[in-house]
Amino acid sequence: MKRFLTCALCVLAVTCAAAFAADAAMPAMHGMSTAADIQWKSGPASLPAGAKLAVLEGDPSQEGIFTMRLSIPDGYKIPPHWHPAFEHVTVISGTFNMGMGDSFDASKGQEMVAGTFGWMASGQRHYAWAKGETVIQLHGMGPWQIYYVNPQDDPRNPPKK
Repeated sequence: MKRFLTCALCVLAVTCAAAFAADAAMPAMHGMSTAADIQWKSGPASLPAGAKLAVLEGDPSQEGIFTMRLSIPDGYKIPPHWHPAFEHVTVISGTFNMGMGDSFDASKGQEMVAGTFGWMASGQRHYAWAKGETVIQLHGMGPWQIYYVNPQDDPRNPPKK
């Protein structure tokens, strides 16, 4: 009986040690950012100037889950564009407006107030604008990319002379 108990305790000790080692090697299973923790930076070159960006989770430029926030000023506009992956949008504050299609037409947009959630399938052409200072949260699977319907709307393209 003593041998059995000794063997059982050894197996238990090895199993627990392996489990703790596996836990230490795994990525974090929990995370949190308070409002004070969020670090805002200038928006990416792929968006019109004036936006600020904060990455909350993951890396939007890489494959995998990401969550980021965009802070945009009153009157900010994003011309018609699309994304190669689903896009999920939650309005944190302000009023975000979104319309569907290849042409910017504010009369066909839909107002999204704080607390509103929306999503677009990959390839869905849409455009957006803000009323008042607005913060939205975007999440999905990266890499996050944006393609403008009209190449001249893409801020990454130098203006033609």
